[in-house]
Amino acid sequence: MAVQVITLEDLNEFRTLLLNDLKEIIQSKPQQTKQWLKSNEVRKLLNISPGTLQNLRINGTITYTKIGGILYYSSADLDKLLEANKVDATVTLFNPKWLVR
Repeated sequence: MAVQVITLEDLNEFRTLLLNDLKEIIQSKPQQTKQWLKSNEVRKLLNISPGTLQNLRINGTITYTKIGGILYYSSADLDKLLEANKVDATVTLFNPKWLVR
């Protein structure tokens, strides 16, 4: 049986290769988001109160599905809502009305 000597350089090279492989695995794996969220998850995500969420449902801003007594919200619909209401930062950054006193 042959004896093989492992040096510190070998260990460092192995460490580097292992870290690179792990980074590739993590980056290639898409983030899996839940398709349906419950009310408390939506409130935490949007940082809103139960009353605000109820108002968004009542006025039709946010869509939902009710099964039994549980309300579910589509994460895709929430993403669309956020994108549709995105405000251009360059427009709001300088507002001449602020200069008028």
